[in-house]
Amino acid sequence: MSRLHEHDPDCAHRESALIDLVIAGRPTDLGSLRVSRVLPSRLRRSVGPFVFWDHMGPATFAPGEGIDVRPHPHIALATMTYLLEGAILHRDSVGTEQRIGPGDVNWMLAGKGIVHSERTPEELRQSGYRLHGIQTWIALPDGQEEVEPAFEHHPLATLPRLSRPGADLIVIAGTAYGTHAPTGVLSPTLFVHARLTAGVTLEVDDTHEERAVYVVRGSLLCDGQRYEAGTMLVLQPKAAVVIEGATDTDVMLLGGAPLGPRHMWWNFVSSSRERIEQAKADWQARRFPVVPGDDREFIPLPT
Repeated sequence: MSRLHEHDPDCAHRESALIDLVIAGRPTDLGSLRVSRVLPSRLRRSVGPFVFWDHMGPATFAPGEGIDVRPHPHIALATMTYLLEGAILHRDSVGTEQRIGPGDVNWMLAGKGIVHSERTPEELRQSGYRLHGIQTWIALPDGQEEVEPAFEHHPLATLPRLSRPGADLIVIAGTAYGTHAPTGVLSPTLFVHARLTAGVTLEVDDTHEERAVYVVRGSLLCDGQRYEAGTMLVLQPKAAVVIEGATDTDVMLLGGAPLGPRHMWWNFVSSSRERIEQAKADWQARRFPVVPGDDREFIPLPT
């Protein structure tokens, strides 16, 4: 069990048979967009294969404004974007050009190396819009970090949906509650969006070794405590956990198989420090592939 301290800025520990630790997101500015960064935390680097977790917005953009994340590289991970509001236009070096909207899944497999950009669709930039969602990285398992890069788009209508009185669940990736999402994960994964009406309870799927609950909107009750939006509860292994909507609430359930040691530097994740150094050199020397239709700009390697 993690031993944290009340003064820690990243996390607050709570002795509990159900909850290992509580992580509060750290406000982070990404140019025109402010996010809350939850993973990696100083005291928790990953939950299952999830090594990075950004809560975007909710943000309101006036006409003429939007996001422009210039082309940048990744290795040995998969990125996943899941929106509650707004839209993003994704382009990558395998030739993908795909708009993502609320409830859809963009699954980008970086493997041995991919480059992508994310921008506001032009019609939304002209009219103004709201953007709200989750962006996360899932580290690839040992032996599959150097697979060929690929991209999948799964519209909301293709994702498994479970309805219960006062609860609506969408299985975004992996397996949960006896269902399997089409997203091409390479290791056991839990990723579910649950909407709970105030007062409704939900048992957290217990088939994965590592699990967490993230409050996106509203607030929830768990183990006698109330938790607000922007909070991640990392659960004790094998604990039978029930959450309850204290208000109408959106939560994400995440986790999966434990991950071996991983190194992270900028946009690179790998089990090998040497591989990250090679990726840095390759990006500096412009040896990564370019993004068709978005090849005039790029994010330089940080110094």
